Amino acid sequence: MKDFKVVKGVYPTMITPYRDGRIDEEAVRELVKFYWNTGCDGIFAACQSSEIMYLSVEERVLLVRLVVNTARELAEADKSRQPMMIVASGHVSDSLEDQADELNKIAAEGPDALILISNRLDIANTSDENWIADCERLLSALPVGMPLGIYECPKPYKRLLTDAILKWCIASGRFYFIKDTCCDAHLISHRLDVCRGSHFEIFNANAQTLLQTLRDGASGYCGVMANFHPELYVKLFRSDYESRSASLLQDYLCLAATTESLTYPCCAKDYLNRYRGIAMEKFARSADMKLYTPYQQSCIDQFAELSDYISNTFL
Repeated sequence: MKDFKVVKGVYPTMITPYRDGRIDEEAVRELVKFYWNTGCDGIFAACQSSEIMYLSVEERVLLVRLVVNTARELAEADKSRQPMMIVASGHVSDSLEDQADELNKIAAEGPDALILISNRLDIANTSDENWIADCERLLSALPVGMPLGIYECPKPYKRLLTDAILKWCIASGRFYFIKDTCCDAHLISHRLDVCRGSHFEIFNANAQTLLQTLRDGASGYCGVMANFHPELYVKLFRSDYESRSASLLQDYLCLAATTESLTYPCCAKDYLNRYRGIAMEKFARSADMKLYTPYQQSCIDQFAELSDYISNTFL
């Protein structure tokens, strides 16, 4: 792993399209192409947005396989830019033995990095010491050469990383990627100080605090809203963070991110289908599609119109 470096930038959290109750493989491929064409730097596959708690092991493996293979095909066909980096998680079981089995099956599909979910270790949330002990056991069952990351997945509960855990991860030499969900710019700034000088890169999942954390040195955005208008996040990431235009774009992204509350991921699937030309059903296993009401759809319609206007203004 000596030469491994995380690609900085924008990483959408992969959603799982279905057709007739099964993974829609063609829609997955088209979604990966959409991420590529909008300038995304990577993809986080098999995460909460992917509905991993509602997918079988075989389905999680299939999703990662489709994402990895499609991303590679796109990179092979267009060598004018660097390939998207694919990171993937997918361990949802309680026992470490079952988690190791899940993660090894995901790793076999060839993602660039394997992401551990923080609440799957020391599930009872008893102490840093027990978390580290569980992590050591899990690491011993994973491929030695596989770069790793940490994801503070909000479900079934959010286990935020302490300084002790962060420092242990850095000292292990195996961790490169954090999907930070603390939603606190001051805490992220502190974490950046803790990680400074290491190869541990922090990606903010929260749109509302994004610009400030980029100014402080965060490595990019890895969040839900890159399923709607990723090109705007790419624009912000590549902008002059002290400019007026960056500040205004951040203001819009802050407000637009409230869209996530509209029966996600159904709202994202509807938006992608009707406004981005990626044919997919609104159906989700993790959310009741009946809650995605005509009122919520009208909110998406207004979001789409304004997002298009903002894109034309800033891009």
